Amino acid sequence: MDTQLISVIFGMKLRQARTEAGLTLSEFASQSELSPSYMTEVEKGRKYPRADKIMRMATVLGKEYDELVSISLDPSLADLQTTLGSSFMRKFPFEEFGLEMSNLVDLLTRAPDKASALLHAIIEVGRQFDLRDEHFLLAALRSYQEYHENYFPEVESAAAAFAQEHDLIGETPLRLESVEEIIQTKYGYELDNDMLAQEPTLSNYRSVFVKGKQPKLLLNMQLSTTQRRFSIAREMGYRVLGLTERANTSSPDRVDSFAQVLNDYKASYFAGALLMPRALIVQDIEEFFARTTWAPEPLFAMMEKYDVTPEMLLYRFSQLIPEFFGAKMHFLRLEDVLPEEVDDTVERYKLVKQFNMNRLLTPSGIALDEHFCRRWLVTRLLKELRSEDPTDESTASGMVHMPMADHDMVIGAQMSEFLDSRDRFLCFGFARPLQTEGSINSTVIVGFRVDSDLPNTIKFMNDPAIPFITINETCERCPLVGDQCTLRAFEPVVLEKHKAVAERKEALGKLVAKLREA
Repeated sequence: MDTQLISVIFGMKLRQARTEAGLTLSEFASQSELSPSYMTEVEKGRKYPRADKIMRMATVLGKEYDELVSISLDPSLADLQTTLGSSFMRKFPFEEFGLEMSNLVDLLTRAPDKASALLHAIIEVGRQFDLRDEHFLLAALRSYQEYHENYFPEVESAAAAFAQEHDLIGETPLRLESVEEIIQTKYGYELDNDMLAQEPTLSNYRSVFVKGKQPKLLLNMQLSTTQRRFSIAREMGYRVLGLTERANTSSPDRVDSFAQVLNDYKASYFAGALLMPRALIVQDIEEFFARTTWAPEPLFAMMEKYDVTPEMLLYRFSQLIPEFFGAKMHFLRLEDVLPEEVDDTVERYKLVKQFNMNRLLTPSGIALDEHFCRRWLVTRLLKELRSEDPTDESTASGMVHMPMADHDMVIGAQMSEFLDSRDRFLCFGFARPLQTEGSINSTVIVGFRVDSDLPNTIKFMNDPAIPFITINETCERCPLVGDQCTLRAFEPVVLEKHKAVAERKEALGKLVAKLREA
């Protein structure tokens, strides 16, 4: 047990004993010959007193010294102690949100029995659904990004200064040879394009960093020039920003701390800011939003201008649009899973990445293997990409196929309205095959909550060419039947269960009312 937890437990016990003794903090401090400010620090777990001070506190409280310093809590608080000592609580970045663990303790100890039971229930739910520390840490990262509106000026400045130092300003797109030369000459890296290919079990890694006197960056030979350049730029981001706690593989095998996930994110942010300089792309977005009609060509032109993937481009949008255009937005990335891979009759979709600043209602139940609504743009794009008939009106409305060198790409837009809440979101995005993942396709979209200000920001918002489509959560929870939805992938079993429960509740109410009248 670490010293911080010991201080926290002592503070909890001290506050509980003081409260039971009917003493205010000021009264307790005075009788213990200590200052109220010091006593506050002790109760919050920030300080651990010397033995002589503990003796005075124990005397005032009518407790034995050993009882007060014991790290054991009452049985009713055992779950609270276990939770506070869990790896999740030790790793969670309270300080990044302006909090300390002591703040949480202060809140929990106001009703410790209830808090202990609640935390125990949360832990049990997490265990049943195999939620690991990394799930909480990645969720904390998303909250941290949303707290900062996904914009970090210090990283933007570092990327701009780096470009200035190495005469990269005006080099658009940034050449692969430029970043290769810089990482090799300035940082002494050895770049290897073959080693990962020699180990079939390592083929899913995009890159592997090997620390040493001469650091090595192993790159997957299947990476495109675009992906290779981004991987090298991200690696330089670790160096430029001085980030030492990091993942050594992309994608990471494990998540050990919040510092790791935050540093990995900042290194990627640096790469995006280097490849798509803020001043240039903000001007491109402004010109795109000024159009009065929807057209996918400007998005495709930006991809070519900076030589980036759809994911890189739209994620860069999520960093700059809230800051410079004042529009709240969300970012979603899905991958499809073919029916033969899951022994099913329909394709399934996996939510790979999300970022949500505009209170988008992400479908419930997708972690429980329910079927993502097929009417969302993010799923329609994937369906259209696999369509053998691109003119099929059920999926092609508002979408355009863009032929690439070795595959097709689909770009589309839609106005989405939730069935129940009537909240509306303007969305646009891409679908394409993943080069390093065989037959898997990926789709990425951004969406903007429709309010009174959005038409002033995005002029093409009301273009009638953008299809208006009602969406819901998952097929299992959707009431749309028959011709109302021809894309349904599964029966509304969750909805039917909820209806059955409501019918039983209504019938029981009527029975009780009838008996009371008798």
